[in-house]
Amino acid sequence: MSKVKVCAYSVSLDGFGAGPNQSLENPLGVRGPELHTWFFKTKCFQKMFGDGNGAEDVDNTFAERGFENLGAWILGRNMFGPIRGPWPNDEWRGWWGENPSYHLPVFVLTHHKREPLVMEGGTTFYFVTDGIESALKKAKEAAKGKDIRIGGGAQVIREYLKAGLIDELHLVYSPVFLGSGESLLAGIDMPKLGFSVAEKVHTKDAMHVILSRKT
Repeated sequence: MSKVKVCAYSVSLDGFGAGPNQSLENPLGVRGPELHTWFFKTKCFQKMFGDGNGAEDVDNTFAERGFENLGAWILGRNMFGPIRGPWPNDEWRGWWGENPSYHLPVFVLTHHKREPLVMEGGTTFYFVTDGIESALKKAKEAAKGKDIRIGGGAQVIREYLKAGLIDELHLVYSPVFLGSGESLLAGIDMPKLGFSVAEKVHTKDAMHVILSRKT
């Protein structure tokens, strides 16, 4: 059965899913890359962005699980790029070059209309202006029975959580404090939403926690 999932989402020890002040120079926010040290060295990451020779360890296994049975993605606009307000033109085509690693339909939440963007490798970005439920409906149609991955950022995950639309979260707690940034779970009552810990694994660089929701 199709699930709506958050996969391999890195969080600091003080609960931030990204650093402050995202910009073209700091796409993950100031100090945001420190959250993803566990991921950068994996074979999964290196196959997408490096030489393909990364570690094949427990962290890699969890990273690869996040790509299994996927049919579509949903992203917040900040995950697509640093531009705010109306699109000035169609020149910005994402952070990832002409062949993004998604290779699936990607639905980008925005308040400003833009035509779909077809990229190499099977990725098409669709820009959804009528809310999270509309984006999820479109993603489910595109996924054709496979899972939908909510890629972030933190605010988008929070909105889907509070709406009761996420079935499973895989959070990766990295051993760093950011002090400020984008809080992921502050003020959200996860037990009240039906979530409990289904799996947890410690590695040298992270703690993987799978949270599942009772249905």
